[in-house]
Amino acid sequence: MNFETSVLHLKNKSNRKIKSKVTPIYQTSAFAFNDLDELEGFYQGNGNYLYSRVGNPNTDELGELIAALEGAPAGTAASSGLSAILAGVLAVVKSGDHIVAADDLYGGSFHLIKEELTQLGIEVTVVPFSDAVQVEGAIQQNTKLLYSESITNPLLRVENLEEVVRLAKKHNLITLIDNTFATPYHCQPYLKGIDLVVHSATKYIGGHSDITAGVLAGDEELVGKARGKIVNLGANLSPFEAWLTCRGAKTLALRMKQQSANARSVARALKQNQEIKNVYYPFQHGEEGFGAIVTIELADSADVNEFFKELGWIKIVPTLAGVETSVSHPLTTSHRALPPEVCRELGITKQLVRISIGIEHADDIMAQLSEAINRSLS
Repeated sequence: MNFETSVLHLKNKSNRKIKSKVTPIYQTSAFAFNDLDELEGFYQGNGNYLYSRVGNPNTDELGELIAALEGAPAGTAASSGLSAILAGVLAVVKSGDHIVAADDLYGGSFHLIKEELTQLGIEVTVVPFSDAVQVEGAIQQNTKLLYSESITNPLLRVENLEEVVRLAKKHNLITLIDNTFATPYHCQPYLKGIDLVVHSATKYIGGHSDITAGVLAGDEELVGKARGKIVNLGANLSPFEAWLTCRGAKTLALRMKQQSANARSVARALKQNQEIKNVYYPFQHGEEGFGAIVTIELADSADVNEFFKELGWIKIVPTLAGVETSVSHPLTTSHRALPPEVCRELGITKQLVRISIGIEHADDIMAQLSEAINRSLS
């Protein structure tokens, strides 16, 4: 099936006794058994559910949906994108092992691997993944994992997944790619040879800024190990949030088509504005747009705080996605925990603004941004 169809029709017709059109919300902490034999049957693999931390039909549906959209054999849901990343990493590495990661990861991911994982005895080296020579040079005897993002946050570098896979195969490594910005609508890393694909489903999968969720898809054995980490660490997703995420995902294709087209249009217009120092957008990847994020660097003469004050109906938020256009300031939100020297090296400056483009009319988005830019200079 085409993407627009498969996002709606994960399975054939329901085999449930009560054939509701929409999967019910299994809002229960535990599942009941008729006797001890039936309970023992669960542990023997003859039953599906025991306790919602261990598994629930709603969380399973979300994992299966994203696996299907990514073209992967297995998927599992977690309480957040970072929970899914942590589970994926711990499915591969342990104390004494080494990770090579991209230096331009989302700030929360960077903090997780550089601070939390190192306290667990896991070694981490971050290098520019734009330079394959540096990536290969960072690989050690105890390296187990290569980790990057399909589109990086916030400067929107598009990862060379084929090169990542080539290096991984050459050195017998596992690969993990965060596909949050691209979504499976634009990119399916698993089909390009990536072992594990992670999403902050809080963003485009859910799509309506009303849930916090993460999903991991990939090889069955690795996803199984990650699922075990989610269970044992208590990082499970609630049934209701899983249900909401599946509901939001039904419009993923429609939203990404509109938002990506809007983003490309807005990015093109912003490139013509002489008061903007840099516009970051992956123009080379598709005429209809490649993702819904546009990042700009305002001119040095612009008052960035005044820009944010003058945004009118565009909300200032510390995150992204959702159907409404919003903006954030990476230096003081998503990348706040990074050392100042790392931010400088990456180009994350005070003047950098990340714009999450919504489904409004592109002309209205551009008009509001232009007004804020002009007022920031007066």
